[in-house]
Amino acid sequence: MRLPVDDEIYNVNAVWLGPPRKTLPWRARYVAYAVGLVVFVLLQVIERRLGIGLGFFSLAYSVLATVGLTRLILNVVDHDRPLSSVLAAFAHEIEAPREQTKITERTIRPARVRAVPFRVSRAQRRAARRRQAQPQEA
Repeated sequence: MRLPVDDEIYNVNAVWLGPPRKTLPWRARYVAYAVGLVVFVLLQVIERRLGIGLGFFSLAYSVLATVGLTRLILNVVDHDRPLSSVLAAFAHEIEAPREQTKITERTIRPARVRAVPFRVSRAQRRAARRRQAQPQEA
C-alpha cells in the first residue's frame, strides 16, 4: 500500500515562471542556474589549461557538457538533501581514512638481523620449577 506524500509544500519546485507568455523554453530550479554557472566556468578553465582555444565548437561542447553535468549533479539534490549537504558529504567521503591495501614488501639482510635468545615466560619458568620439585614416579 502506498501512502501519498503529506508534505504538499515540497511538491512545488522553485522555478522561475516569468511573465505570462514570455517564459523560458525549459523548467529549471534556481539552484540549477548557479550549479550550471560554476560547472561552465570550471569547464572553461580546464579547456584553457589543456590548450583548447575559444571557438564555436569548443563553446558548444562546453554548453552541452555543462547541461549534462548539471543534470547529473542535480539528480541527487532535492528539498531533503540540499546542495550544501551533498557537497559536505562528498568532502567527508574524500577525506575519510581508508584501509591500506598496498602490500608492503621488505628485504631482510641476514647481516642486519640480530639473533636474540629465546626468552622463557614467567609461567613457563614456574611450571618447569614445579616439575623439577615433584618427585619422579617410576
